[in-house]
This record gives sequence, C-alpha cells and structure tokens, in this order.
Amino acid sequence: MPTQKMKNKNVRKITKLGGKSLAVTLPRELVAGLGWKEKQKVVVKRAHGGLLIKDWKR
Repeated sequence: MPTQKMKNKNVRKITKLGGKSLAVTLPRELVAGLGWKEKQKVVVKRAHGGLLIKDWKR
C-alpha cells in the first residue's frame, strides 16, 4: 500500500463503525506527541465550525 504524499498527510476520511458511530483515524505522530495512550478517555466538543478533542479530566 503506497504511503500518502506529504501534502495529503493530514487529510483523513470519516469511516462508519457499526450502526450509528463514525470514526476518524488520527496520525500516530500527533497522538504520540500529546502523550496519549490507547483506550485513553478524551472529551470531544464542537468548537468554531470544527471539533475540539481534549484529554479527559476527573
């Protein structure tokens, strides 16, 4: 499978998971740079025409 060109590296597709859920894959480098782990809880909010994904705080 060919790798994506550098200009398209941050372009992602929305994929369907099951019946009503949708998912977007995140680049491994961005997630690792934030120090996030697999199965970590995050908060998703709508903000200024997009989405804001932040670490979950108790």
